[in-house]
Amino acid sequence: MRRSAFRALRIARVLLKHRLDGLLENTAFGRWLWLLRPFSAVRSEEANLPRGQRLRLALQELGPIFVKFGQVLSTRRDLLPPDIADELNLLRDQVAPFPGELAKLEIERALGKPVGELFASFDPVPLASASIAQVHPATLHDGREVVIKVLRPNIRAQIEADIGLLRTLASFTDRHHPNAEKIQPQAVVSEIEMTLFAELDLQREGANASLMRRLWLDSDDLYVPEVHWPLSTETVLTMERVHGIGSDDVAAIEAAGIDRRALAAKGVRVFYTQVFRDNFFHADAHAGNIWIDATRVDNPRFIALDFGIVGQLTPRDQYYLAENFMAIFQRDYRRIAELHVEAGWMPSNIRIDELEAATRSVCEPYFTRPLSQISLAEVMVKLFRTAQRYELTLQPQLILLQKTLLNVEGVARLLDPKLDIFAVASPVLETILRERYSPATLITEFRKRLPELITHAPDMPRLVRDWLSQQVDGRHSLRMQSDDLAELARISREGQRKAVYAILGTGLMITATVLFTFDRGGPHFLSLTAATWIAGAAALGAFLAAWPRR
Repeated sequence: MRRSAFRALRIARVLLKHRLDGLLENTAFGRWLWLLRPFSAVRSEEANLPRGQRLRLALQELGPIFVKFGQVLSTRRDLLPPDIADELNLLRDQVAPFPGELAKLEIERALGKPVGELFASFDPVPLASASIAQVHPATLHDGREVVIKVLRPNIRAQIEADIGLLRTLASFTDRHHPNAEKIQPQAVVSEIEMTLFAELDLQREGANASLMRRLWLDSDDLYVPEVHWPLSTETVLTMERVHGIGSDDVAAIEAAGIDRRALAAKGVRVFYTQVFRDNFFHADAHAGNIWIDATRVDNPRFIALDFGIVGQLTPRDQYYLAENFMAIFQRDYRRIAELHVEAGWMPSNIRIDELEAATRSVCEPYFTRPLSQISLAEVMVKLFRTAQRYELTLQPQLILLQKTLLNVEGVARLLDPKLDIFAVASPVLETILRERYSPATLITEFRKRLPELITHAPDMPRLVRDWLSQQVDGRHSLRMQSDDLAELARISREGQRKAVYAILGTGLMITATVLFTFDRGGPHFLSLTAATWIAGAAALGAFLAAWPRR
């Protein structure tokens, strides 16, 4: 708690230091921020800097979580003023680097040999510096070019401090937000924590790259660099060096003679194929991590970099997400409402017709526009926001997918502003779903599970016999576990407790009244005392009956 409090104070001081307190004037946090002004060293030289630059410097100083937040925002130029979007775009690979000598020492510590023995050459000047690690170029002794990714010093401790602060804020939200059970702030923080700590394990990132390379080997659409495992550990990752054009460098792409429209459509197809065919998608697909192979002008392909964040869905979520997309493509609003309930994202007591009407009110304004102006990612985000009013339980596993969809659409629309994402994505989804649920696929899945079925088959007659014996002897018991049933049981127990106390209080009050009113000899001292005690007990019983459990 103390650590989180100090971190919160530091955030406030950084905001004041970079003169960003004006952005928070109308918030609860901003109303108290002025108390720290006497203790904050405000930079006078930043007074004339553009607001976007001041925001970028503040996020960069605050560390990896805030840099990641800025990276996501930079992809949404439709939501941000151009000056802020341009500055946040620099957070991708222009974070202040740490000294190359520190990187060299970490490589030698991790790999156990001097850099001169491991590599023919090593450049201490980094190619790129990001929020969690930086990349140095090098050459192997056989002449192949590689890049070495090295974690920032003390980055784990800094991330732990930020996660602690987020935990504190999530606990505050749990206690005070009226929809905390649906937002699940602790689950959201856990998702962020898992994502960031996964990025700290470079061996895991190498494994992600290796699997994605295998899935797209010899593909004309996507290239994944090779991992050099003998020169990689949890803190150092060595990979094949590749060359290409940044996917946001429109001028260079046009100068190379590459068809931007075909490239944008290919990018959308690659994303939907990764999500629904492979169930393994690049989840940090901003322009800094997606390059264009300039050597293939007639049939261009993408080059993927930085595999620290990848996404996977459960088979159930994957199915319902695909069906939701298809229902959106077909403007089947009732199907969208039914899918949200069937998937378990919303409780079954929600009226389908009301949810259908709400879905229609979100989608119809979009479909009146030209298809080239419709953002599927934006439609999905607004659908989830609308559904939250109808007791939507936020699915943490889908947050990463939403963010990636925003990134992919941002890159695709930058390459081709008139791209019809619906027309490109719909055939991909239809083909994948048709192949996934075809008879041939079902037979293949059955063959995979056949050994398991055969293994358990000898136990089935005994289990059936035991079950039938329990039915005949009356020993069968039904056990059910449900959060809704548990809540009903709690309410029932509390209602019974209140009823007992209320009846007891009422009976005691009547007894006190009889003692006061019908005493033959008039109210003497004994009856007055007894009546007083009984009346007090009655008041206590009524108080206990009215007092809620919490």
